[in-house]
Amino acid sequence: MARPLMPKATAVWLVENTSLTFDQVAGFCGLHPLEVKGIADGEVAQGIVGRNPIVSGELSESEIARCQDDASAQLTMLEPAVDLSNAARKGPRYKPINKRQETPNAILWLLRSHPELTDGQVSRLVGTTKPTIETIRNRTHWNMQAIKPTDPVSLGLCSQVDLDTAVTVARRRQERKATEARRAAARAEKAEAAAAAKASESPAPASAETENSNPTE
Repeated sequence: MARPLMPKATAVWLVENTSLTFDQVAGFCGLHPLEVKGIADGEVAQGIVGRNPIVSGELSESEIARCQDDASAQLTMLEPAVDLSNAARKGPRYKPINKRQETPNAILWLLRSHPELTDGQVSRLVGTTKPTIETIRNRTHWNMQAIKPTDPVSLGLCSQVDLDTAVTVARRRQERKATEARRAAARAEKAEAAAAAKASESPAPASAETENSNPTE
């Protein structure tokens, strides 16, 4: 089932702007209902800016209204109207000096909200370096205590389309790896079963005691 590109940010928006149940939001965003309840209680997704799924083309107002009227109904995602298949830009982008101080905040948000992104993708999105990303991940950054996770789109460090594209690429990569792992496990299991079957079909060797015993005359 298709999921929003930014599940937690979408869940934040749905919780804040609709009367959908926790189960409905959880089902659409691929989260646990308790996690959605934590968002509503302010215990989860702190600092994450809500993402409007209507603006992003993932939900229609009529679909939200339908599910608000029927608590047993499940939200259905719209077919994407925008082609996000174009490759992301290569290399770090230029940032105005007045935005550079916000970069660590954006990096921390990306690491928490989208751990599927590679360091290279994070670097291209907000115009930083891999060593800087590593220091924030390991919490060894010189100004770590002052860093607060903030959506890079809201900071103007990247566009929503660029972020959505990067997340799509990262998730497709994860899906490919998961598929390859399942196939490898299936092949190994099949080979093991074949070896076990072959071993069971082979006649058992005669015991040394049987071979050396002679009938008594």
